[in-house]
Amino acid sequence: MRPIDALVSSLPDGRVVTDPDVIDSYARDRTFVEPGKPLAAVLAGSRDDVVATLRWASEHRVPVVPRGAGTGLAGGATAGDGAVILSLARMDQIRELAPADEIAVAEPGVITADLDRAAREHGLMYAPDPSSYEISTIGGNLATNAGGLRCVKYGVTRDSALGLEVVLADGRILNTGRRTMKGVTGYDLTGLFVGSEGTLGVITAATVRLRPVPAAAPATFAAEFGSLRDAGAAVSAIMAAGCQPSLMELLDRATLEAIDDWRNIGLEAGTMAMLIGQSDASDGQAAAARMERLCLDNGATFVAVSSSPQETEELIGLRRMAYQAKERLGACLVEDVCVPRSVLPDMIGAIEAAAARHGVRICTVAHAGDGNLHPVFVFEHGTSEPPPEVWAAADEVFTRALELGGTLTGEHGVGVLKRRWLALETGPVAREVQHGIKAVFDPLNILNPGKAI
Repeated sequence: MRPIDALVSSLPDGRVVTDPDVIDSYARDRTFVEPGKPLAAVLAGSRDDVVATLRWASEHRVPVVPRGAGTGLAGGATAGDGAVILSLARMDQIRELAPADEIAVAEPGVITADLDRAAREHGLMYAPDPSSYEISTIGGNLATNAGGLRCVKYGVTRDSALGLEVVLADGRILNTGRRTMKGVTGYDLTGLFVGSEGTLGVITAATVRLRPVPAAAPATFAAEFGSLRDAGAAVSAIMAAGCQPSLMELLDRATLEAIDDWRNIGLEAGTMAMLIGQSDASDGQAAAARMERLCLDNGATFVAVSSSPQETEELIGLRRMAYQAKERLGACLVEDVCVPRSVLPDMIGAIEAAAARHGVRICTVAHAGDGNLHPVFVFEHGTSEPPPEVWAAADEVFTRALELGGTLTGEHGVGVLKRRWLALETGPVAREVQHGIKAVFDPLNILNPGKAI
């Protein structure tokens, strides 16, 4: 019997896919990275399917690449030669929603926005909301420690993860964390798995924190600036003033042009950057007014404040369509450096300088309140690898981010695309410790090999 036949016989009918054309649709994420030729794809429908797959993979020493919806932007879900893809998209049940405890237990294939909508039926919300929240899954968000538009106030995915059910590489089941809001029994294994990009175990359920929906409709403002640096300075001023926005998003001219070409938003000639901010506090209108004044003090050419739900949705929708608009321009190398908020204007200047020096189109958006910038390097469609000038510009951006006290990735993960820069941020001791942790959880190195570390 072939090894793959043993896998097929250990799972319910239809779980294992071997048709190369079908497998290919599961082998990619949202990057330009070309996958190898995987052996098969497992469409897991339960934790037992995951257990059986990993036991088989350990026995036969076959690499396993876990994946959710494939919305990743770092190549973390791309499959290599001879690997088995483990799709968790069918594990899409909210096992429990406990309003009194403000928690939910969700399987990894639950769409992020669906969990939020289910919580809102009880006056609660699930706070993490990456731009892809309508298509990304809870499992993928956990794997990369995704952030989102509300992370400036409510934190990233790790801040909402209380406990996990994880299947280890050999098929054992590990339960981490708890249902309580705090607890320090033993090491923080939940925090270790969040952001591990599928290299330590496969998450099959998560107990997550829910939060009360704000009592009042949020107050939202949009500010236009004649320069990107002025917009960055306004963000620094707003955060330093303690305004505590619930959303603070920055879009540069190149991004606004891409959206305008697609959706005709009426972009003004002199607008070089737009800042979209929001306060969901009880004094939201007053907070938005304070942020409006700080924008004007820092060079804004126009600011408008609104509490209209329709206008708010339109502004947030504008931000969420940014990446799709850039994909229309060409292939994209999407990065997500994060720097201390006080040096945000310097990082913005470095991105602009790198684009000009190397003749590269870079469209930048940012979760500006966190200092998390997404410079998107656009190059020709159909190119399997970014051209040398794109890599050179990216080198400058990453180097400068680290010089400013920042990090290579705020929320997308390392995947395969950022591994070339890892040594710049992690020293030899950190690398040794990380590889030691990997060896404890995955001694055969079958879980998403070649990713993250």
